[in-house]
Amino acid sequence: YWNARFSTVKEYDKVLFARNLGAMLSAGLSLARALSVLERQTTSVKLKSVIGEVAGSVRKGETLHDGLGKYPGVFSKLMVSMVRAGEEGGDLPQALGTVSDQMERMFNLKKKVKGALMYPSVILFAIVGIGVVMMVQVVPTLSQTFKEMGAELPTMTKSVIAVSDFLINNSLASVVITAVTLTCLYVMARTKRGSRVFEWIFLHIPVIGTLVKQVNAARTARTLSSLLSSGVDVITSLQITQEVVQNSYFREVIADAERGVSQGEPLSISFEKRTDLYPPFVGEMMAVGEETGATNDMLKRLAIYYEEEVDRNTKDLSTIIEPFLMLFIGGGVGFFAMAMISPIYQLSQNI
Repeated sequence: YWNARFSTVKEYDKVLFARNLGAMLSAGLSLARALSVLERQTTSVKLKSVIGEVAGSVRKGETLHDGLGKYPGVFSKLMVSMVRAGEEGGDLPQALGTVSDQMERMFNLKKKVKGALMYPSVILFAIVGIGVVMMVQVVPTLSQTFKEMGAELPTMTKSVIAVSDFLINNSLASVVITAVTLTCLYVMARTKRGSRVFEWIFLHIPVIGTLVKQVNAARTARTLSSLLSSGVDVITSLQITQEVVQNSYFREVIADAERGVSQGEPLSISFEKRTDLYPPFVGEMMAVGEETGATNDMLKRLAIYYEEEVDRNTKDLSTIIEPFLMLFIGGGVGFFAMAMISPIYQLSQNI
């Protein structure tokens, strides 16, 4: 009970749940029996408990979307709405197949971005670690040598020695300051105002900003396409898409589109106004879709295009970032070398 209550459900477990449930229903199994089979098969303690509860609700005569809607922490509004549209339209297996495909694509998109950022993160972490070791182990030895020889130290050397002395004499304080700083940044990122600051920063970082725009364009187009093709109305689709898109700047554009559509404006208008966030291609393709009556098809093509762009750019990200990392490392090593070697060079000339 306690494991089920406090554990979480992995994103891919939800994908498998939706896909396998759709496959079983397509094969002719009743909904209650399919849920019972999935309850036995799943290895997630939390999901097993939830599926059992949903199966119980279905046996009592409730709809599947009502049962799923009782667990917003497990099943997103996107999934609940698409299941509801499938039940009302009489094609639940198709709706489950669509939502599982949507969830898997979003999962893979997130995984690719995280994987691309892993390399530079590891490198930066290693640089900081090596820098701390140098400050604690190497600099004190050289500093003692300089003091014994009475060398006149340049400003950069004094600054390096000052940092080294602080780290050695205030080891506990250094650890506490670092921990408090990271905690404050984490807490700040969880607040509404703080998250907007970080979102703005990421949007304006070269290369990363472009990737953020492409990811959100792909997520918006894919979600709208999935919802509209499942029979969900445009207003509700836009409301759900706002929850799927996590960046507040992009959510504002979608909210503006919702207000515009409710007042009779075309869907594409709001996206064409904000080309600083959504690439111009997004608004243009939406407009073409509205003019030809093929909005769903155009949104699907948009999603595929930007998903492929994200895939290509994440593969190239390490190659793009590597020169900047080399410059950063070279600059740090050069500064340290100049700070430590220049006094030695001056001493050797005076001998």
